[in-house]
Amino acid sequence: MGLVLSPIAQAQTAVDLELVFASDGSGSIDDEELRFQRQGYATALADERVQDVIAAGPLGRIAVAFVEWGAPQSQHTIVDWTIIASREDALAWGQRLLAAPRAAYGYNSISEAIAYSADLIRSNDIDGARKVIDLSGDGPQIGGRPLALVRSMTVADGITINGLVVANRNVRTGPSGEPLEEHYEMDVIGGLGAFVVVATEERGFTQTVLAKMVREIADARPTGAATQFAQDKADER
Repeated sequence: MGLVLSPIAQAQTAVDLELVFASDGSGSIDDEELRFQRQGYATALADERVQDVIAAGPLGRIAVAFVEWGAPQSQHTIVDWTIIASREDALAWGQRLLAAPRAAYGYNSISEAIAYSADLIRSNDIDGARKVIDLSGDGPQIGGRPLALVRSMTVADGITINGLVVANRNVRTGPSGEPLEEHYEMDVIGGLGAFVVVATEERGFTQTVLAKMVREIADARPTGAATQFAQDKADER
């Protein structure tokens, strides 16, 4: 008989990846958009393509948590750490996500969203070979601790930050008027393998999230800062 795991993370459970979905729940996201975003994550995690890359990992399981964020004082764990080792685990996680009430308020403190998500990774009882924060948003950094400082501290702790820019009906730009995608590329993401994708109406939010999950889970490179050890490991692949 194979190893049986509870969907809820147990102490010192080893996984291939610790993944925080840090989703924008700020004032620019209305209730319909929030439900649509949550549905996108729930659908993508249970998709056969995502399940296949999870199963192909050395341990065949990952740990995920879902956070929504807004103002500097508003970061909330919507679904806590959960082991995903099967489609049934993913479906149960998605049900909990869709049933949870809205919590975030205010506007776009990306730095505090990253800091909160990084603390979830630092403080859990999971031993992940790789650690990633998947941050989505539809606006620039507003308020909170300096973004560059928080990003640097997070990456130094072995965590890679990826970005998902949500294109909504309003044109959103970075702090200096640059395209929002450029702001994310320059100021938000960090660590080995970090990347940004854009979800547009043409491509669809769910399909963008799905492709992003597959890429994050399948990537075997180390995460976090490009230390010599990590870089050597990446060069071997």
